[in-house]
Amino acid sequence: MKARVKLVDGMMFVGESGTGHAVVMDAAPEYGGRNLGIRPMEMLLIGLGGCTAFDVVQILRKGRENVTDCEVEVTAERAETDPKVFTAIHMEYRVKGRDLTPAKVERAIQLSKEKYCSASIMLGAVAKITHNWTAIDEAAETAA
Repeated sequence: MKARVKLVDGMMFVGESGTGHAVVMDAAPEYGGRNLGIRPMEMLLIGLGGCTAFDVVQILRKGRENVTDCEVEVTAERAETDPKVFTAIHMEYRVKGRDLTPAKVERAIQLSKEKYCSASIMLGAVAKITHNWTAIDEAAETAA
């Protein structure tokens, strides 16, 4: 796996993945940026959310659950002093589908957290990670 980050202007950088996808990162104005892109630490949270969401959906679909949507909202607290590492991270999962089995949703989240999500396991070494989840039945939602 490879990545490349290149300075564009001021404190704006473009990050490019080994697969050719790019993202703009920029600093806040007080750090010389123009606020035109995502912050690097925000990218870590997005990566964490993406990593676990991939796992949860894949595990549920392999278990023949009819998942139609999965959203993970990630909030974090950081240390006050440098290095300002994450100290607490909370993930709120909203999994939508038809006739989802709640126990399978909970198990998929646990498997992601404990076994499959590399980002969660790495960040969990420095931050306390908590989560909660909701399974939303699409059929009941449509009928209402």
